[in-house]
Amino acid sequence: MLVAKSNYIRRLIVESEEPDEGRIDLPNIPGGADVFDKLAKFCYGVEFEITVNNVAALHSAAVYLEMTDECCEGNLSNLTHGFITQVALSTLSGAITVLKSCEDLLSVTQQINIVNQCIEVISAKACDEADFPSCLPPNCWAEELAKVQINFFQKIIESMKSRGAKALTIACAITTYVKRSLPDIVFDRSASTIKSPISDDSLTSKHKQRQILDSIVAILPDETRQPVFSINFLCHLLRIAVLLENSGDCKRKIEKQIMAILEHVTVDDLLILSLRFENERLRDLECVRRIVTGFVEKEKSKSVICYADYDQTPSPAMARVAKTVDAYLREIARECELSVSQFNGIANLVPKSVREVDDCLYSAIDIYLQVNADVRLAKENEKLKNELKRMKMYVIDMEKNHKTGSKTKKPTFFSSVSKTLGKLNPFKQGSKDTTNIDDQIERTKPKRRRFSMS
Repeated sequence: MLVAKSNYIRRLIVESEEPDEGRIDLPNIPGGADVFDKLAKFCYGVEFEITVNNVAALHSAAVYLEMTDECCEGNLSNLTHGFITQVALSTLSGAITVLKSCEDLLSVTQQINIVNQCIEVISAKACDEADFPSCLPPNCWAEELAKVQINFFQKIIESMKSRGAKALTIACAITTYVKRSLPDIVFDRSASTIKSPISDDSLTSKHKQRQILDSIVAILPDETRQPVFSINFLCHLLRIAVLLENSGDCKRKIEKQIMAILEHVTVDDLLILSLRFENERLRDLECVRRIVTGFVEKEKSKSVICYADYDQTPSPAMARVAKTVDAYLREIARECELSVSQFNGIANLVPKSVREVDDCLYSAIDIYLQVNADVRLAKENEKLKNELKRMKMYVIDMEKNHKTGSKTKKPTFFSSVSKTLGKLNPFKQGSKDTTNIDDQIERTKPKRRRFSMS
């Protein structure tokens, strides 16, 4: 029966040098043994079910074995083709299911045009559903698109663009896909922490997620024409690109998208770019610096702000960004890792003439000075404790040597300790520094005294 319905098997037998051989090897049959079992049932008249999950594999195997109507009428190839066009591709979910089943048979399904058929049908139905929703929730079509692999998703988006899909429609699909493919990203403004998008530590996982992000960034709509993404989403995207070590081109494209809508940025959005993941401290301020600098240059090119004329009124967008940057500086001023040069660099990102008031900037300076004073005092206290421990050990050794009658002389110890303690003078280089005051009083050398330490 297989010979009667398969030109491929018939040809193998005819061309075989051993016509009586009862075994034929079919190592490359699409779908493997499970699909071949269904083909054999079809040939022997045993009923089996054709579904959206197995029709792609069945059709690929039928084409591979040349089970066409040339062999017999109503052969499997025509049956599966009819099921694909009339049943499977009649709905968006059906087309998505068929496309997903092609992932393991990519080369074959592309060759017999199943993949392209699915992509065209999916893009058309997604555009229709986005413009004229027929199911709830209204963005259920985007959830369906998020189920496919990134290479299929990229082709679907390109097809939707060629059909004239709105930028907001493309943005909805991309946002939904990113949230589903990188599920550990936190898109909550109120979240106190930023979770890492890497699900495990394997290089394979990181490489796969890097490819996903590269593909997503490649199909982002142009924000300079019409802003369609929230700036919070874009900031998360850039943070992930930094963590996954994506290419410079990938990160620059996201930064350009953020620059275009920076007037809507919040302090939380800027903190997403600056803070490490999982409650870690400051990581990188360079991306914030580049984005704000690019935005200021863009505003300057519009001739909205004249840097030589301080009476010039800044644009509303520039004033909002300046206010947010000052509030952001006040927030990161609490971080111990923030150096003076980094603090000044952020403070000078926006021109002085842009600030309506300097209260927030002064508040940031006060916080920074207070935090760093506490840090320096803590370091000096730690050094002082260490010196006192050394002195205590020295005294203990002297007492031991005195009891044993040995004479050990270390004339330089107390002088080195005194020098160290002198460096820990809390008023040194401050307003109460008295080391350089000459009071013109003749001082006599004090008598040597015996010190005791408890």
